[in-house]
Amino acid sequence: MEKRFRKREAILACLRSTRSHPSAEWVYRQLREEFPDLSLGTVYRNLALFKRQGRIASLGTVAGIERFDGDPTPHAHFVCQVCGGIRDLPQPVLPAALTQAAEAISGGQVSGFRLTFTGVCPECQHSQRGGEGK
Repeated sequence: MEKRFRKREAILACLRSTRSHPSAEWVYRQLREEFPDLSLGTVYRNLALFKRQGRIASLGTVAGIERFDGDPTPHAHFVCQVCGGIRDLPQPVLPAALTQAAEAISGGQVSGFRLTFTGVCPECQHSQRGGEGK
């Protein structure tokens, strides 16, 4: 297999091997020992390709850094506003009225949705309580 395709598949495999929803920089750090000539630009280009192909998803920026999800199946996320951790949640079923309202407001046809909850994760809640002397 051609080396660039080995890198491409290694990038995808690395992303799919974790549930941490990593950044491109994290993927790069994981692979640079195996591929010393790998550049961060190559990682970004391949992640963009995988996004266009629907093989991965971008979760947008969390704490100023774009984060990625190697699991393309429908599911929701919980993002901790303190530590930046991201957790997968089962995809909820939305009431038909919500989809109909979105279509009425937008004038478009809804084909899917992404749902992200934000808040404070249990670990950060515990740390915050511990810091209060409780």
